[in-house]
Amino acid sequence: MSETILEVKNVTKTYPGVVALDNVSLEFRKGEVHALVGENGAGKSTIIKCIAGAIQADKGSILLEGQELVGKKLTENSSNGVEVVYQEFNLAPQLSVYENIFIGKPIRKGPGNAFVDKAAMIRETRELFTRLGMDIDPEARIDTLSVAYMQFVEIAKAISKKAKVLIMDEPTATLTNAEVEILMKNIRRMKAEGTTIIYVSHRMEEIFEITDRCSVLRDGKYIATVNTAETSREELIRYMVGRELVETFPSRDAEIGEVVLEVKGLYGNGVSNVNFELHKGEILGFGGLVGAGRTETAEMLFGAARVEKGDIILKGKKVTMHHPREAIRNGIALIPEDRKQHGLILDKSIMENMTLPVFKRLSTMQFLDKKKQIDLTNEQVEALRVKTPTIDQLAKNLSGGNQQKVVLGKWLIAESDIVIFDEPTRGIDVGAKQEIYKLMNQLVENGKAIIMISSEMPELLGMSDRLVVFSEKRQVGVLEKEELDQAVVLDMASGDK
Repeated sequence: MSETILEVKNVTKTYPGVVALDNVSLEFRKGEVHALVGENGAGKSTIIKCIAGAIQADKGSILLEGQELVGKKLTENSSNGVEVVYQEFNLAPQLSVYENIFIGKPIRKGPGNAFVDKAAMIRETRELFTRLGMDIDPEARIDTLSVAYMQFVEIAKAISKKAKVLIMDEPTATLTNAEVEILMKNIRRMKAEGTTIIYVSHRMEEIFEITDRCSVLRDGKYIATVNTAETSREELIRYMVGRELVETFPSRDAEIGEVVLEVKGLYGNGVSNVNFELHKGEILGFGGLVGAGRTETAEMLFGAARVEKGDIILKGKKVTMHHPREAIRNGIALIPEDRKQHGLILDKSIMENMTLPVFKRLSTMQFLDKKKQIDLTNEQVEALRVKTPTIDQLAKNLSGGNQQKVVLGKWLIAESDIVIFDEPTRGIDVGAKQEIYKLMNQLVENGKAIIMISSEMPELLGMSDRLVVFSEKRQVGVLEKEELDQAVVLDMASGDK
């Protein structure tokens, strides 16, 4: 554990108006699991990309076993033994699983290796997943897999290259508890084989379970490295945010009022017989395992998926949502699970994204009121503490947490009455989580109603006034606040009740 395999020395990286990394130095040891933690915008993604060769540092050096990596291309760093499993997948969706595993390095056979050995690649892919403890068909197309299975394909692809340093960026964000355990088992195996794993996660329980040391970044600067066994959650958070976070789930004083949304016998989008009520001033949780039907139900409420049967009653009036435009007109907003694909136009600015739903409201005789557009955006950027040098910054250049805030700001400007949050804090640091929880409380205290889908049990139990539980694409129960209990929810979600 004492041998240094990777060194980051005095690395600086700047973008227009932003210092992403400010003279950062880190060292990683052979055969250790080393956490890299910090708030969104702290510089974690930037340092990962510098190590991988995806971007080049402005100054400083990165040494792998004493060999300089700065200035080399992504493929060169990969061939030297650095692999990254990014939070955003890097898979070819139209190709099969085995083709993705062996992309760029197929197994060949015959005279002069003239032929691709499909059977050998399928066999080795199947053996790889057997080692991982996953039952994934090597010949399945990527675009037919669940998000969780895509994550394991990414992990398998990196493992197949026998990396010396494997960087995992939020690897459990899409995984169930059982799948997380499989991943942890494999991390321990790779560590025992001498692989160095740089583990980026906002989930504190994982950091304390699997890592040996933790390095903290804040605002692009190196703060500290600590032995995981010798620190605490409170100390890490203090390093990360520079302040104490006392309440995990802030208290709220919202008066729960009349029913604003009633769903009766809803079928469609693969989901059966959903029935619930949502009240003004309420946070209604949707609980269940990945793929249980929570997001599918939300898509029907937002008009993004067709309702086959059943009623949606909004403020006492039956409505039909054929398209998201109709949901938006009816005051329903959806903050999607995949913010990059469904929540933002990445090549547009913060201002354009935030004001997109209200362009018509901001226009008079086909002329856009630019001043009002700027004022509305600045108001939300300030209120949500979006870290950006300017509201003209492109959404794709923001950190994950700040992108999520832009999506939130969009629907706050639209003045939606019902806001559906699908995994609102996925991939977001503890400081930003507190801000989002407080924002959700503020919304319901102002008379809005929230549906919150979350795979994090503490979040569900801590933030929900009531909880609708889903299992195997159907609703299996509704729990009142006093009935919320982790064991009960897990039993219901697993189909045991």
